Amino acid sequence: MEQEDEAAFRAKYLGPPVNQLSTFSAAKKKRRTGATQFNFDWDPTEDTSRPHDPLYSNRHPEISNFRLGEMSENDVRQEAEALRRDDPHFGDDRARRLLERYKEIREAAAKKTKKLGKHWSEKSLEEMQQRDWRIFKENFGISTKGGSIPNPMRNWQESNLPQQFLDIIYQVGYDEPTPIQKAAIPIALQSRDLIGVAVTGSGKTAAFLLPLLVYISRLPPLTESNKNDGPYALILAPTRELAQQIESEAKKFATPLGFNVVSIVGGHTQTEQLSALEKGAEIIVATPGRLVDYIESRFLVFSQCCYVIMDEADRMIDQGFEEPLTKILEAMPVDNEKPDTEEAEDPQAMSRYLGLTHRFRQTMMYTATMPPAVEKIATKYLRRPARVNIGNLGEAVDTVEQRVEFIAGEEKRKRRLQEILNSGHFKPPIIVFVNIKRNCDAVARDIKQMGYNAVTLHGSKTQDQREAALASLRNGDTHILVATDLAGRGIDVSDVSLVVNFNMASSIESYTHRIGRTGRAGKSGVAITFLGTEDADVLYDLKQIISKSSISKVPEELRRHEAAQNRPNKGPRKIEQ
Repeated sequence: MEQEDEAAFRAKYLGPPVNQLSTFSAAKKKRRTGATQFNFDWDPTEDTSRPHDPLYSNRHPEISNFRLGEMSENDVRQEAEALRRDDPHFGDDRARRLLERYKEIREAAAKKTKKLGKHWSEKSLEEMQQRDWRIFKENFGISTKGGSIPNPMRNWQESNLPQQFLDIIYQVGYDEPTPIQKAAIPIALQSRDLIGVAVTGSGKTAAFLLPLLVYISRLPPLTESNKNDGPYALILAPTRELAQQIESEAKKFATPLGFNVVSIVGGHTQTEQLSALEKGAEIIVATPGRLVDYIESRFLVFSQCCYVIMDEADRMIDQGFEEPLTKILEAMPVDNEKPDTEEAEDPQAMSRYLGLTHRFRQTMMYTATMPPAVEKIATKYLRRPARVNIGNLGEAVDTVEQRVEFIAGEEKRKRRLQEILNSGHFKPPIIVFVNIKRNCDAVARDIKQMGYNAVTLHGSKTQDQREAALASLRNGDTHILVATDLAGRGIDVSDVSLVVNFNMASSIESYTHRIGRTGRAGKSGVAITFLGTEDADVLYDLKQIISKSSISKVPEELRRHEAAQNRPNKGPRKIEQ
């Protein structure tokens, strides 16, 4: 039954079986195929295409501009001769065009090579390309962030500073701008708000002073009618020493221009400072705590203040000045705040508000680190600021050679300190840092017994004692300063050849600021740190910062130390100052 069903299916769907043989022979198939072949109506001898004509079959290939630029002159001349030989009709013309193309390509390549091959220092400002600016910024460790940021200046002549300012700069002895000055001054001259992140000793004081003085030089002079409206500019610093240093530096430029600079810091009588303010001051340099006292006592107003600079903002936060800093910024006029729009990044738009009647306030912040509290202040009071970073955040400058030695015990450290001082490798002035203020006098006595003059600087000293100690160090009467971290920032002593950390700092930030007392203004310096078991919490960060220095080497004992392998979770130790 199944076979019958299968046969029925086959018959239905495949048709009946065919048993006869095919009668379609190969000869018939050939004749049928040939019957449909296309045939020309003319004889093959009449074909005029002549596929084997040498003019077409032996045509000389065209050479691309890319290949032509890679060929030597001799190869090109050989190609030209081949064109003349193989193409009797047009060979001469094609050879001439080939040689002309080669000449144009080579001239263009030579011009481009000459333009790109010159170092940026050999080029004029007009010749500088984006590639040159990128190399320039890499050479000086400059990185910027923000819209409409101008290129850095390569030298003072390209700074767009008035000639009168340039004359003073050269008289003061600033022969070459530092990286922060190269990057920050062109930005500040465009009335931009600015955040400058640079380590201590990088020359940032002049970076904000020069644009400030240019700004206020455009304003009407202070007279009896407007001097009581307050200063044109305010500079805030975390310590009285730094404020006085800024005041001294500012007077070098301001006095020849006819501007008055007054400092408001602790340690001086209120009568003395008020007397200076009554004469009128275009620029005030102050510490936050003392300035808030003057504001709350209504001794000072800021009705016409249009320029605010916060120097070492992170240090101000560390010292608990966040609230006073906020009070000071809130005391500024509200009618001269910049708009928080793209207009704040437009130098042409900002230039329209530099007139005598209405002007926007320009705010700048300089810091070595950017903790959240500093970011918070910058976000609230700065408008679309340009950011300038010099080097890597939190790293020491590359002009300081960092050395570390594991020495346990005070007596061994004193003997090692004497060996270093007696080596003759380091000339005064020298700074020795300790962690506890009561150790300052003890270490200073030991140094005097070694035959060197020494003075101390710590939190228990009066202002007069501090100034006397620094003056003796600067004029050469004293060889060595023994200090706590109070002197880690804001102390400007020129040509310090050596910093000795008799005790390691409690944090890597304090360590960075300590060793920043040497290797300043492009000069080299050495920092030697004594380490012990009490320093385990900072060994990891110390190893990292030394390893990033191009002139320092991590010793094997520190490299292999167990505490230097991983970052600790503990906070910094509290150190008495």
